[in-house]
Amino acid sequence: MTGAIAAGDPAIAPALPSMVSFWPHPREVLHGETRLRLDLPEEKLELLEPLGIRQLVLVPFTRQLAALSPEAFVQEVLVGQLQARRIAVGDNFRFGVGRSGDALDLARIAQAWGISVEVLPMLWDGAERVSSSRIRRALAAADLDEAERLLDRPYRFSGQVVPGRGLGRGLGWPTANLQVDGRKFLPGEGVYAVLAWRAEAPGTPMAAVMNLGPQPTVDPLAASAVEVHLLNREIDLRGARLTVQPMRYLRSQQRFASLDDLTARISRDATEAAAILAAWADQPRA
Repeated sequence: MTGAIAAGDPAIAPALPSMVSFWPHPREVLHGETRLRLDLPEEKLELLEPLGIRQLVLVPFTRQLAALSPEAFVQEVLVGQLQARRIAVGDNFRFGVGRSGDALDLARIAQAWGISVEVLPMLWDGAERVSSSRIRRALAAADLDEAERLLDRPYRFSGQVVPGRGLGRGLGWPTANLQVDGRKFLPGEGVYAVLAWRAEAPGTPMAAVMNLGPQPTVDPLAASAVEVHLLNREIDLRGARLTVQPMRYLRSQQRFASLDDLTARISRDATEAAAILAAWADQPRA
């Protein structure tokens, strides 16, 4: 469930425009599936604030919650916990045990509690509806333009800069190694031209090149990593939180015959990324 709610006890405080979502994803709890998020809760807050949403409410999803009838869900969660007054949901909304309730059931049940419900039509893009699954497919294929079009905003992620093994620095290409929340959906593995900035002090984005994935030449057995090399600058990012916006997919992961070959290819990647990002910077902004 994801829905907008005007919540609050009228006897205590005015209603607050709120967004309500389940955490973790219901399919994780009910089917053991891993569901990576396009936007983590803290990222959602940043996106929702300009829209007038004052709070993000994460309802803990449990098997006990999933077993509630539609009527019990409205009474216990929407009325008892959230003190909802007005609710907006999509027309594909389902709730209650076995997804037995739909948007019309919600409107009917909520009416008895004096809660108004607005059912909004799904957003369509041609013959397909806009969905998180479509956006994930685009990102997995490194189709950043399609992902941005469907999101109606650039895709970004953040990570904490953590100590690495200094392999990139040893090759003459120092990198910031990012520890990204494991619940965040990342694009397909490969090398990208990216913009990067300190999350706590955005300022002007810095041009960079990113390797996302394993290190098949340097250490084939190492776990997948996110490594960002800032172009034409070297600053101390130790302990910083870095936000990354992938701009262009450059190439897939490769295993090179020697470290010299790898270094030469990294140099080509950096030159290509610098040209792409310089052209982007020169484009007029609306």
